[in-house]
Amino acid sequence: MSTPPPRALLYGDVDLNIIDGSAIWAQSMAQALVAAGCQVTLLLKAPVRTDRLTAPLTQTPGVRLLRPYEDELLPDLGPRGLTPEQAVELITRQDGRSRFDLVVVRGRRLAGLAAQEESLSGRLWTYLTDFPHSVSEFTATATAELTDIALASRFLLCQTEELRAFLESSVPAACGRSVLFPPVVVVPDGVRAQGEVHARARLAYTGKFAPKWNTLEMTSLPAELERLGVESEMVMIGDKIHADPADWVKRMRKALEGTPGVDWRGGMSRADALRQAAECDFGLSWRDPSMDASLELSTKVLELGALGLPVVLNRTPMHEAMLGADYPLFAGTDTASVASVVARAHADRSVYADAADRCREAAADHALDRAAERLRACLAEALPPAPAGTDPGLPLKVVVAGHDLKFFTRLAEYLESLPGLDVRIDQWEGLRTHDQYRSRELAGWADVVICEWCGPNALFYAKWKRPDQRLVVRLHRFELYAEWPRKLDIDKVDAVVCVSPHYADLTRDITGWPDDKVIVVPNWVDDAQLDRPKLAGAEYSLGMVGIAPSRKRLDRGLDVLAELRRMDPRYTLSVKTKQPWDYWWIWNRPEERSYFERVYRRIQRDELLSPAVVFDPFGPDVATWLRRVGFMLSTSDDESFHLAPAECAASGGVPALLPWPGADTIYDPHWIHDDAVAMAEAVHATVSEGRFAEEAERARSEVVSAYGLSRVRSLWTELVVSGKVPRSAESRSVA
Repeated sequence: MSTPPPRALLYGDVDLNIIDGSAIWAQSMAQALVAAGCQVTLLLKAPVRTDRLTAPLTQTPGVRLLRPYEDELLPDLGPRGLTPEQAVELITRQDGRSRFDLVVVRGRRLAGLAAQEESLSGRLWTYLTDFPHSVSEFTATATAELTDIALASRFLLCQTEELRAFLESSVPAACGRSVLFPPVVVVPDGVRAQGEVHARARLAYTGKFAPKWNTLEMTSLPAELERLGVESEMVMIGDKIHADPADWVKRMRKALEGTPGVDWRGGMSRADALRQAAECDFGLSWRDPSMDASLELSTKVLELGALGLPVVLNRTPMHEAMLGADYPLFAGTDTASVASVVARAHADRSVYADAADRCREAAADHALDRAAERLRACLAEALPPAPAGTDPGLPLKVVVAGHDLKFFTRLAEYLESLPGLDVRIDQWEGLRTHDQYRSRELAGWADVVICEWCGPNALFYAKWKRPDQRLVVRLHRFELYAEWPRKLDIDKVDAVVCVSPHYADLTRDITGWPDDKVIVVPNWVDDAQLDRPKLAGAEYSLGMVGIAPSRKRLDRGLDVLAELRRMDPRYTLSVKTKQPWDYWWIWNRPEERSYFERVYRRIQRDELLSPAVVFDPFGPDVATWLRRVGFMLSTSDDESFHLAPAECAASGGVPALLPWPGADTIYDPHWIHDDAVAMAEAVHATVSEGRFAEEAERARSEVVSAYGLSRVRSLWTELVVSGKVPRSAESRSVA
């Protein structure tokens, strides 16, 4: 029997009677969800007064429009459309009648209210745009609201990498949930610009008319171009004129209706607007400089680019990254600068063709098929199939128990999402503190128990284990030398999981447990989340994550940096960490305090080091931080796994390790160096010989094949369902 398509409810706090970027988002998102394989119910905000955007959707198989006004779904509906409160009421009511697999929402106030509905938690896919775009705007209230939204959302859909980075650094709960979902561009078949400029240059603007969009200033462009000897026409499409300030509205309308060379064509369907824009020579997305810091990307730039039109726009870091710093149609702050770049491209066909090609290439990544591909990846993540050997009608009952689940949370969330499993969490307050009655109840209920940490939790569940029950214990370095493994009745345990072959061997040697009971399931790296473009110059940035206690050997990292800066002063070291004094059990030890005092004094006094070491706050925004890190150092005395080099490799960087015990069972010896000097020489050779991209690709391929999240999830799923994992899990080279 075939699996029914995912059911998606879509609502944006936008009026589809008005053609602007927000309304086009709703139309495009519905089309992208259908292309990804969903059945879509689109809830409309307002009564349909014009079908310019809704008509194409009524003709799209797989889309159903929910019309609250026409169908009288709620009493007392106001003329301006649903309030966020009314929209959430309708969403929850529809979901209660027939449960949706995902609920896609846009609008901060709306999302905040939806986040309070427990029944929707975990199924919200929140598209974020209207939130603070500067640190100064992030009040405690805004942070709390966005945290609630993040925690209730399965995904936070971010337009740009810049927006995702800012969100994650400001709202820790967004980390791991934020996915890149750029604007979607849908161009009608056969609608393309001719690819050549006409004798009379026609400039196209489509969208709303507003002060910060420079639409009033655009009406003076024909006169400016005439002064430069270029005959031109300004084609303006749209009918939404911002009502504030009132005097501006009057001037805008007067300019549209009476300026020579301005052809105001009013509002029309999106497809018609694109057809008429395609008949022009240039696109305009030139805005007030106050918008240069925006973290959003204009859909209009992409639509016009997809048509094959070169677009005049502001020079911003985001636009430079998209089109290149030498893009020829970046304009300044006045109309004269716009006219100047247009006149140059009008006269020089090679400049015109170059700009058009760049815009077309930039838009290609925003096509409907690429959007559908991104959504399919999210659907596969959110709605995995039932594992082989399970019955969703009679799910396997699984308990995850422990005092600190931070290393297991993502795996537990995945197990919870599997249709064939019923997962419950036994969260202990401390190593020895827990609700004994609840733990005893769960011990009697479960088919499988996973104890994260081999501590008192493992002893408790071993005591109450039934013969028909399976008990899996994950052991870390911390417990290996403690008392609990010696007290554990290993006959009651079906598998002890270690994260590396070296620590599996140590565990067998120290405990004397049977070889076949100690297995290896490696740590995971979220390669999809970490796969983000590196910032310029990242190859000159070294990184370290966590430098306490002293056995992490920050001093050796400084040795590497000092050697590198003797060769090239561009090298720096970024350290993402808590400080040693943040850990009472470290700072109260005299030898630890003495070590860090020496190391920090060295940084202050060494002229090579003092300008080149940056301490970044510890936090979950590792994926964002890694965008500026090229090499991750692992200089410890010992590690059980050391995830940071693998995360760096998955992010497009290069691992660099010293030979701590067991390092070669986790990482290829290619990344392991004899000492700090050898490590520095290898790093510099990689950069100076232009091999950074090649080495980074090799490292990413190795790490993802061995420790990628999907592989490790499948190993854990197999262990939970069947009680076994393949012996090949111990090999770092197996895909």
